[in-house]
Amino acid sequence: QVHLVESGGGSVQTGGSLKLSCVYFGVVSCTYDMSWYRQAPGKERELVSSIYSSGNTMYADSVKGRFTISQNNAKNTVYLQMNSLKPEDTAMYYCKTGRCPYWGQGTQVTVSS
Repeated sequence: QVHLVESGGGSVQTGGSLKLSCVYFGVVSCTYDMSWYRQAPGKERELVSSIYSSGNTMYADSVKGRFTISQNNAKNTVYLQMNSLKPEDTAMYYCKTGRCPYWGQGTQVTVSS
């Protein structure tokens, strides 16, 4: 089992920045790959970014060049640095283990125009 706790959400204006953190505890093999998802009201949950044990990363087209995912295994933490935020980035953001079906409780990001 894996326990995930997100933090770092908040309210910012367009163009602002936030850094999300997700601390994880539990089965190590589940956390070799990690992902961030988001879900806006009335919309389906979507994959935002992933980081793999190889060090490779992927980003949704909508956040490329603005968001950066990173992982610190010594701190059991995965981060999502979000810059140049837009109102359409408003959503609940969740982290998820890549190799096992565990989710955090989410952290709210609100971007006002």
